[in-house]
Amino acid sequence: MSESNIVLPVLSGGQVLILWLVLISALVALGYGLFLVRIVLDADPGAKSMTDVADAVEEGAMAYLRQQVRTMRWFVLVIFIALFFMYRHVYHGIALPLGISIAFLMGVSASYGAGFVGMWLAVKGNVRSANAALSSFKDAMELAFKAGGVSGMFTVGLGLLGATIIFLIFRQDAMKVLVGFGFGGSLAALFMRVGGGIYTKAADVGGDLVGKVEAGIPEDDPRNAATIADNVGDNVGDCAGMAADVFESYEVTLVAAIILAAYALGEKDFQAAYGAAAGGFALKLIIFALILRAVGVFSSIIGIMAVRVPAGTTMRDPMRPIVNGYIASAVASIIGFFIVNYFYLTDPVTGHPDWRFAVTASVGIVLAVVTLWLTNYFTHPDKGPVTECATAARTGPATLLLSGLAEGLESSVWALVVIAISIIAAMVIFRDSIALQFYGIALTGLGLLTTTGFILAMDTYGPITDNAHGIFEMGGIHQEEASRTLSWMDAIGNTTKALTKGLAIATAVIAAVSLFRSFIDEAHLGDLGVQINMPTVFVGLLIGGAVPFLFSSFAIKAVGRAAYQVVVEVRRQFREHPGIMEYKEKPDYGRCVEIVTATAQKELLGPGILAIFSPLLVGFGLGAGALGGFLGGTILTGQLMAVFMSNAGATWDNAKKKIEDGFLGGKGTDVHKAAVVGDTVGDPFKDTAGPALNPMIKVMNLVGILAAPFAPAAIGEVTLGRVLIVVLSLVLLGVAVAFSKKGSIAEEAGAGAATKAAA
Repeated sequence: MSESNIVLPVLSGGQVLILWLVLISALVALGYGLFLVRIVLDADPGAKSMTDVADAVEEGAMAYLRQQVRTMRWFVLVIFIALFFMYRHVYHGIALPLGISIAFLMGVSASYGAGFVGMWLAVKGNVRSANAALSSFKDAMELAFKAGGVSGMFTVGLGLLGATIIFLIFRQDAMKVLVGFGFGGSLAALFMRVGGGIYTKAADVGGDLVGKVEAGIPEDDPRNAATIADNVGDNVGDCAGMAADVFESYEVTLVAAIILAAYALGEKDFQAAYGAAAGGFALKLIIFALILRAVGVFSSIIGIMAVRVPAGTTMRDPMRPIVNGYIASAVASIIGFFIVNYFYLTDPVTGHPDWRFAVTASVGIVLAVVTLWLTNYFTHPDKGPVTECATAARTGPATLLLSGLAEGLESSVWALVVIAISIIAAMVIFRDSIALQFYGIALTGLGLLTTTGFILAMDTYGPITDNAHGIFEMGGIHQEEASRTLSWMDAIGNTTKALTKGLAIATAVIAAVSLFRSFIDEAHLGDLGVQINMPTVFVGLLIGGAVPFLFSSFAIKAVGRAAYQVVVEVRRQFREHPGIMEYKEKPDYGRCVEIVTATAQKELLGPGILAIFSPLLVGFGLGAGALGGFLGGTILTGQLMAVFMSNAGATWDNAKKKIEDGFLGGKGTDVHKAAVVGDTVGDPFKDTAGPALNPMIKVMNLVGILAAPFAPAAIGEVTLGRVLIVVLSLVLLGVAVAFSKKGSIAEEAGAGAATKAAA
């Protein structure tokens, strides 16, 4: 059944009241976020030498985000107009087409808003956490996590607020409009992930290669001209970028559950099971998804409050209080699932609670716990894989790189197996109903991200501690105990970032599988299916599987070019201003900031064009079946590559930090230099290309759903509109590929050599 033909029952007074209560829970999330803001801002920022550095980081981060909004606004405006005119041909009147377009803008705005708020407080919390380390590990640890909690609670609050407002306005038609909201959030996340990732890793790689390897100075030494850009990058990539990423995951899993609950009305088994009550029960399933999101607000608050370090505790593993907080949040979520299931979701035939829904949502929590355990195993500094990787550095960077690659490849397999088991579990639980099987798969995604507020707090903790360590060093504060505390917190921050990326990637696959069902219905492929034995469908599968590789190439190539420019600039400053190394001259930090800002903005359009127009090219060029194969290929290779790159990068990074903390001789040794090489290779893996694949997968699936009503069923149907879309897609994709090759390092190096020769 097509989404445009779905007719849900009118909301009852009780259901409208529930929606208002869900809206209130969104306001509670925002209120708790403001409460955490007050706690963080009331903390002492410390000495002027540290606040000066923090102010420079904040200024650079905010300037970048403003520039990114200016760069992308015209792109967003074009899509807003295109959505309106596309859906004018699907729905009568202008209310729904305009609603979809406005919801798209809401999704973009909310995604950017979540990223902005998270980053704003992160740049306030970093210096305060650094100063708190002078007092105790407890103060520094708890303050950093509270600052991260602001990002989590605002992401939850804005996401739930937007979805609930759309529901209250459009009522029975809300699931038609919510696709626009999810698409807007995913597109903004894609741009913020790619742009922020290029920025942060270009500065990090460039600064490390010259500073640590060539000059032999610490990572955040104030003599390194790239240090401010590096610290700014932590915020635009890991705070703003990740907040937008998790926001869109949060929204898309909700949208998928709502759409699939509505689609259940078109399934014969659902109608046979519930008879005349089928419409009302489908509506209850939609409301149930929203209630679970409200449960997540309170379970996330409980988790954040549970992150406590006992008074008087000396430095210990920061993962312990974080794990304790997550367990508290997860247990509270599961209890909430069953309470809601008992009071709200009773079987209309038997009159008894149908516990399958709470159990399936709990499977999502189990998926999250296992994903966290796997990621922690492969990336924690004290676990076997990181120790193995660090030890491999004794024989040089080649063996270290091979070790990290192997660990990343293995981790991607187990991550996929866990996701597959979760999907099968949902199908087994609802084995009597095809309609409920797909709704159950979406429920596992809802369950996994129920604790979104806590998950994002855990992620944002990472860049806050990274910045805190950098500000401490650049501020010239000399206290060994505090420095060790911040270094250890920073190392664990790498693991928490990897954990969050693992969860975001898992939700991308769960949401994509759920949305794939929506695509099948919208493309009218329910009877035929996606038959990969058909040549055009198989070609679509091949192209879809290849796109994540090209997308990753765009991102990594951009990092490499920008890092090259940073290396050249830092070397120039050291060469032309020898007083920098003697602290007699101050580096020009602004020049490195300008380089990475310009490159990040320039490279944004290519990945965006690829994510939007490659599915359009396949859908309109080869037909709806081929588009189904394309989406399947993208989901598979995208997931494997995303986990591989994220975990391999985190393994290399923590192997370096393990060595810097004294393992195998510590800083300045050949082992350390080999580890720095591994870290710089892993940086664009774990913080640019890998996590950006997550929103890319969902953007492509949502484009598939939006385009499905217009895509031809067969390759032989030729129309003027189809030809125009294919030609436009080919031209734009050609431009994206050509643009990715513009500004070649070889060309720049050749031009520079020619200039010197002429001189």
